[in-house]
Amino acid sequence: MSTPTRAFVGRLSELDVFDPLGDKVGRVRDVVVTFSAARSRPRAIGLVVEVAGRRRVFVPMTRVTSVEGGQVITTGLVNMRRFEQRPNETLVVAELFERRVQVRTEDGDVVPATVQDVGIEKSGPRGWVLTRVAVRLQASRPSRLGRLGRRRGETFVAPVEDVRDLRDASVGQGAAKLLETYEDLKPADLAEVIHDLTPQRRAEVAAALTDERLADVIEELPEDDQVEILVGLDVGRAADVLEAMEPDDAADLLSELPPERQEVLLARMEPDEAADLRRLLTYDEDTAGGLMTTEPVILGPEASIAEALAVVRRQELSTALACTVFVCRPPLETPTGKFLGVVHIQRLLREPPHAPIGGIIDTDVEPLPPTASLGQVTRMLATYDLVGMPIADEDGLLLGAVTVDDVLDHILPEDWREERHDVVAHTEVSRG
Repeated sequence: MSTPTRAFVGRLSELDVFDPLGDKVGRVRDVVVTFSAARSRPRAIGLVVEVAGRRRVFVPMTRVTSVEGGQVITTGLVNMRRFEQRPNETLVVAELFERRVQVRTEDGDVVPATVQDVGIEKSGPRGWVLTRVAVRLQASRPSRLGRLGRRRGETFVAPVEDVRDLRDASVGQGAAKLLETYEDLKPADLAEVIHDLTPQRRAEVAAALTDERLADVIEELPEDDQVEILVGLDVGRAADVLEAMEPDDAADLLSELPPERQEVLLARMEPDEAADLRRLLTYDEDTAGGLMTTEPVILGPEASIAEALAVVRRQELSTALACTVFVCRPPLETPTGKFLGVVHIQRLLREPPHAPIGGIIDTDVEPLPPTASLGQVTRMLATYDLVGMPIADEDGLLLGAVTVDDVLDHILPEDWREERHDVVAHTEVSRG
């Protein structure tokens, strides 16, 4: 089997990784490089490979035997310890792509550009180095480029020695290429990638995400990262992101901010959205009111089963919320009219689509008050095998619902999102 001599990281990061027996190990997500004042060229020391369970592990470049045929072949055993970036390491896709640099042209002129790709090349029996950088010219003076025989937006490949500021993170960069690489990830998995970035890079990635995608990712991040990202956004965008979040998650995040900051953000939100969050903020976080979402699936008793099924099929609904329809008298926005009962999705699937849901209501589920403790909510969900628990006031008006995922968030340790459940296979590989 031939040994590769060179590759571009952009292409490499799309390839599957196989062991010598042909079994798939995972997929390349990034390349790890190190810079040194003693070397003119940065050294590529390994691959970040995503294996089963969305775990990202480190595979040394010394284990790569081939990158031919649209796949990467490795030799030896793979250490399944979760990859954690070290201070002296740089991720090419996450941190170098789209970085603003200065590049020297063939004529000796130095012009601004952005990094589009990076070429690595085998150097000696055990080493790989960065040799080439594909850049796109971003000169602020197009006429100067014209004199050089080049155009703004033109892409060309330069030797790494001709590229300045490659290791300078302070110059800033875009995030489109990084997000393109990870576009297939679920929010929880993208959140893990973002959590591992530097604060500046997290802010750049957050700026490139849509409001809805950023809201989904923030909900999966540790509290410190949530606050850091939200505070880094301008007030208008922060308010839009809060509106896109689940109300209970948005209220939890707001509660971590100073009261004056809360008011500024609430004032920029839509009045109805702000009213829901203000109500949630009045409850202690370990009560039913603090746990609940104010936007469960709510329908009137005259709605048909076909209509109910259409509603729970909405893509934006979480799995937990889609399992239960809460049936109430108008108005159908919390606080609703009188709460009548619930209809579970399995029952909906067993009934004729034209029938009204009012005829199949489960009235045995008694709602809890918003002051009910976390323990009371947990026991009710477990006792009656429920996915969602209705929360109503003393007049029987539905205020919201607590779903099982909300309870899990509060039962697990506060730092559960940051814990590294490492599964180590064989011996740890040196990254020196």
